Amino acid sequence: MKRKMNFELDTVVIEEGCRASALATRIVGAVPASVHVRYVSDGRLEVRPPTGTRDPFGVGKRRMVIMPRRGPFLMGCPASSTQFACCGYLVLVLASNCPMDCSYCFLQEHLANNPGLQLYANYHDAFNELDRLAHTGCERSFRVGTGELADSLAFDSLTGISRDLVSYFSKHEALMLELKTKTDEIDNLLAIDPRGRTTVSWSLAPTRVFATSEHRTAPPQSRINAARRVLDAGYKVGFHLDPLIAYPGADQDYLELLDNVFDGLPPRTIAFFSLGGLRMTPGLRTAARRRFPKDPMLVGEEVLGEDGRYRAFTPLRLRLFSKLCDRIKRACPALPVYLCMETASAHHRVFGAAPLTPAALSSRLAGNW
Repeated sequence: MKRKMNFELDTVVIEEGCRASALATRIVGAVPASVHVRYVSDGRLEVRPPTGTRDPFGVGKRRMVIMPRRGPFLMGCPASSTQFACCGYLVLVLASNCPMDCSYCFLQEHLANNPGLQLYANYHDAFNELDRLAHTGCERSFRVGTGELADSLAFDSLTGISRDLVSYFSKHEALMLELKTKTDEIDNLLAIDPRGRTTVSWSLAPTRVFATSEHRTAPPQSRINAARRVLDAGYKVGFHLDPLIAYPGADQDYLELLDNVFDGLPPRTIAFFSLGGLRMTPGLRTAARRRFPKDPMLVGEEVLGEDGRYRAFTPLRLRLFSKLCDRIKRACPALPVYLCMETASAHHRVFGAAPLTPAALSSRLAGNW
């Protein structure tokens, strides 16, 4: 059945070996007739940067390539580092790139050499890797997410992958799935009972950041409304205020955003908040400013840190973290809050205590209170 797509595609390219796959069949049957479908012998050639365009990354987003994943699906979070306190997040790579186009997105640098929007037809093989993880014998839960290299739900109306994921995780007490998104594409989720094993999380930003920097994403209030609907359907819900951008007036804008969240959902029902400041390598900063030269959120004064990333001046950044943490704790003192890609000393200055170990924080966020 043809479906209305929330995002535009020019082409769907299918590797010949995936022609008969369930994923390819679903997508070919659902995309509008205006989307050209063709078949190739090797999809890896199709995800390379297109030539003859000033914005190969942006053009690559409009070319969906269905191909097998030739490496492992499960990996540690690429943001993990001994320099930072870590949340122990594990990444399940089922796709690469995103049809949305946030001006600050790290994929502009990370996927510069392969910007085609990849979907992996053999994604069921990932369940074998998850089976091994679930049976390691560790007395802890693992938090596994799909939203690192691609939005978890952006094309879910076409792919239906969320149904398979939620069903699988509902049967495994040692695993917690996190679906991270900036969309309101939740219809498939509402038809499945997650049995408490799936968290749907939204990256949120104030309306001012959404309007200037988060192109083709759902408006912030639409994301909050979608969160309430999945909460009522039995899912856990989390929020990422990441990246926090320290522009003039940001304090008030982010506090109003939190008020909107707490107006829409009882604070005690929220699984967690994560906070992370805008951080950019020199290469990402250059790429972002080239692609979005008029975005006011990309021209703030920043300092190059020891990790090679530009961030807002530390006292300014930590003051914003502290104000938001105070607001969250006033709403619900027991609500977990953690910082992403910040040092242990930053955690101590914001929370007055050292961060939990990665295993302990991951297990807590996965539901082991």
